[in-house]
Amino acid sequence: MLDIKVLRDNPDAVKAGAIKKRLADRVQAVDRALAIDAELRAMIPGLDALRSEQKNFGKTMGKLSPAERETALARQKDLKAEIGALEEREKTLRAELEQQLALVPNVPDPEVPDGKDDTENVEVKRHGQVRTFDFTPRAHYDLAEAQGWVDFLRAANMAGSRNYILFGDLALLHDAVLRFAVELMVQRGFVPVDPPLLVRDQAMFGTGFFPGGEEQTYRCERDGLNLIGTAEVPVTSLHGGEMLTEDQLPKKYVARSACFRREAGTHGKDTRGLYRVHQFQKVEQVVIDVADQERSIRHHHDIVANAEALLQACDLPYRIVAVCGGDLGVPQAMKYDIETWMPSRNAYCETHSASRFYDYQARRLDLRYRPKDGGKVQFCHTLNNTVIASPRVLIPLLENHQLPDGRVVVPAALRPYLGGREVLGKPLG
Repeated sequence: MLDIKVLRDNPDAVKAGAIKKRLADRVQAVDRALAIDAELRAMIPGLDALRSEQKNFGKTMGKLSPAERETALARQKDLKAEIGALEEREKTLRAELEQQLALVPNVPDPEVPDGKDDTENVEVKRHGQVRTFDFTPRAHYDLAEAQGWVDFLRAANMAGSRNYILFGDLALLHDAVLRFAVELMVQRGFVPVDPPLLVRDQAMFGTGFFPGGEEQTYRCERDGLNLIGTAEVPVTSLHGGEMLTEDQLPKKYVARSACFRREAGTHGKDTRGLYRVHQFQKVEQVVIDVADQERSIRHHHDIVANAEALLQACDLPYRIVAVCGGDLGVPQAMKYDIETWMPSRNAYCETHSASRFYDYQARRLDLRYRPKDGGKVQFCHTLNNTVIASPRVLIPLLENHQLPDGRVVVPAALRPYLGGREVLGKPLG
């Protein structure tokens, strides 16, 4: 969440940020938070004065006459009741202030483009050549079904729509690209983490998914737990409530995990194939560092470059877009999406998202550090980015590297994970 000082100092900028994110309904939370804050600030001096009077009571009792003592005791009783009522009000107001601040979106950076949704994201880079086929290419689902690599019908019978079962070479390719992603990140200095898949509401709140993301989350209400939609949640929460030291930073983590998403609100959209599914695997990179805006921006470019390195190693054409305000989530200050070319969709489609948050998540997680110069304790800055998400990445891998006979060429970077094999599948009739 934002520091209340940001709202006090520049409420118009915070409101403009909410409007830029197409979250106009959150604007009123700014006004409510400021009104509660004003009441609290007006109350505190009087409450402190009453506490001071109560504290000094014992020092004066010995100097009072019996009659004065009786009056003083009556005053002390009144003081206790008055302080108790004010403290209860203070507690209520602070809880209400936290609730309102939780609704206020992070302020988007000035470089965030204006726009209503993902159709107005702005391309900033393109890499690789889109393949021109001299044969009619198969969509990934046709190719994979013909090879016996995927079964959507049995998966739907077993688990409902938007599920799948991978077999044989496709299951191996799925594992290979995930293993390659983890090893690439370890080589680049990231510490591997195997995180929990079920987390408490606090972790979802701390990373900015709650409130607002409950409908997309599989919730285990009986146990008060939630299935994660990304390892960002448990990994960013690793040090929640801790006081780190500056020499412990930056923390760079990479996590491979199963992920789950309800896909609420997408009825009838992307129903065929592996593009939009309920269960998937992701390799996620998370960075936690000092409160330095320029350093956060450098980290942001670095984590995008990490994902680019994987796509380049897999010889997949892609582009990078700056996400516009209307497509930017509540907690992000800036986000880049990487979109990989998918021939069956005749478009670049999202495969990665890289976000910077500054201290927005850290404040919610109470994630702080002590500067080495002995200065004031600071909240950390956090960032994250997908290294790879599968099975979605299998779409461009199959479609861009298919041969006329239905077999698939394995990118050189993945061959060590597949026993050195250069081609997967059998010739199709």
